[in-house]
Amino acid sequence: MPARKEILNINGANIYYEETGSGPETIVFSHGLLMSGEMFRAQVDALKENYRCICYDHRGQARSGIADSGYDMDTLTEDAAALIQALNCAPCHFAGLSMGGFVGLRLAIRHPELLRSLVLLDTTADPEPEQNKGPYRRLAFIGRWLNFRLVIKPLMKIMFGRSFLDDPDRREVRAQWKNHLLSLNRVGTSRAAHGVIDREGVYNQLSEIRTPTLIVVGKEDVATPPSKSQRMHNAIAGSVYRELPRGGHSSTIEEPEAVTQTLREFFDQVRR
Repeated sequence: MPARKEILNINGANIYYEETGSGPETIVFSHGLLMSGEMFRAQVDALKENYRCICYDHRGQARSGIADSGYDMDTLTEDAAALIQALNCAPCHFAGLSMGGFVGLRLAIRHPELLRSLVLLDTTADPEPEQNKGPYRRLAFIGRWLNFRLVIKPLMKIMFGRSFLDDPDRREVRAQWKNHLLSLNRVGTSRAAHGVIDREGVYNQLSEIRTPTLIVVGKEDVATPPSKSQRMHNAIAGSVYRELPRGGHSSTIEEPEAVTQTLREFFDQVRR
């Protein structure tokens, strides 16, 4: 059955989503900065026989509309909450990668009734480190006012790990995502990037999370290294921690089978 592709107006923004598969439980996938719901394609293809899978694009990114405001993490969290409610899929499994994880953490803290479980992929509860803010702002500035082609090499090294970038067998996949990055909308991407760079942390609130939580990180992630995930694991009671032997900041693309198997086992555990 083909994916259902729709746009919903949520909190003043046109949010694109795709719905695939069916089952008694729903998984909502929330992508990272500069990416799209397409980064979960392998997971959706593997899980759609047993789960209703929903992937959406954050405001200003990929196929969602560009809003004048609302790129802060609090507004993005309310976007996600409203989407879950509009699609009548609560309580759902919420899987967020990087920026999607920032949203997932805030959902678990502020709207726990909407979640059956929380999956945090290559993300952190901390604010952006000060040493990263200047370089990231420069990348955003160049992408917005000049051309993403000028910064594509450092972007690829942030978004993907060494093993993936060096693997000759992944050449086509690298080209696909390189082309995606080069085609980013400059205005929406710039606004989204500053929302991520200027976010506040929620680490001190992690003790409030009671939702079953899985934390996954690639060993080669340089944007949010494993130490960030271990720190969350120590603070979220009962959380499950999995470190992949390979994979950078986009583990669902780089290590799709490992991520999918880890998700499947975790969801089975939550069900039991």
